[in-house]
Amino acid sequence: MNTVLITGGAGFIGSNFIKYFLQQNNDTKVINLDKLTYAGDISNLEDVSKNKNYSFIEGDICNRSLIEELFSKYHFQGVIHFAAESHVDNSIKSPGAFIDTNITGTFNLLDVSKNYWMVGPNQIKTGFENARFHHISTDEVYGTLGETGLFSEQTPYAPNSPYSASKAASDFIVRSYFHTYGMNVVTTNCSNNYGPKQHNEKLIPTIIRKAISGENIPIYGDGKNIRDWLYVLDHCKGIDLVYKTGKTGETYNIGGRNERDNLYIVDVICTILDKVRPEKKSYKEQITFVKDRPGHDFRYAIDASKIEKELGWQADENFESGIKKTIEWYLKKYNA
Repeated sequence: MNTVLITGGAGFIGSNFIKYFLQQNNDTKVINLDKLTYAGDISNLEDVSKNKNYSFIEGDICNRSLIEELFSKYHFQGVIHFAAESHVDNSIKSPGAFIDTNITGTFNLLDVSKNYWMVGPNQIKTGFENARFHHISTDEVYGTLGETGLFSEQTPYAPNSPYSASKAASDFIVRSYFHTYGMNVVTTNCSNNYGPKQHNEKLIPTIIRKAISGENIPIYGDGKNIRDWLYVLDHCKGIDLVYKTGKTGETYNIGGRNERDNLYIVDVICTILDKVRPEKKSYKEQITFVKDRPGHDFRYAIDASKIEKELGWQADENFESGIKKTIEWYLKKYNA
């Protein structure tokens, strides 16, 4: 039975992915390594905690000796690397943690994987011919777009925050291990995810939480910043597909083709809440505009043509269908 190391699996996307991956792969064991920082929540994994093919280890990807010990013990045939510091506001306040985890941590994982799976450049050890390193990244590495255009896999990198700069660096390290050593790597860059289990600090959970608690709903600047929204389960399906069938050394952009600005997001959520959890006043009256974050990118939008055409992936949810499921989940979480 193959054993796969998944890093950051207690986080939003990672925990959704582990549940999906275990359902799709009955013959694979998953070892989840997570530091359980503010973004990692062990309760995200309650629905898989008793699965015989799942184990959790609390630990830091910056701890190289720990990673080496885990490889020696479990003989991993694959690594799916989610673990990252990912909140832009936090990267502005405390960039050092982003450099450590996103760059040094990724290097540790890559280098230990290479040493365990390979004898030398383009020389793979017997038994590890199909061992693969899948790096999960973001569309923020591409910078910002104007009112038109899409990010493709050929878009030059132009990161604008310490977070996106650290992710760009990690992408390049992964790329270098393919071109220098012939290591079996793939990278996916995704657009903004939403759905169950997302951290409370993120935009959509914040809107829902603030709305039902009667607080002001904070929206940066004029609310016209645009993101391409991807339902987390659609992303998980894309990751699984790339991990299994993606071409070695390639990058695949995963996006939902759901461009929406923040004003639209908050309006839709408030409209749905007005119907399913009505109050005397519309939740829209709680919307408040706050000072924009430094260097706030105007627009992200992904061209997902490559993964759609080459691997047959397609998003099942549009924003309007996915947000209803998301709101329902958070209302249960908040007992509202």
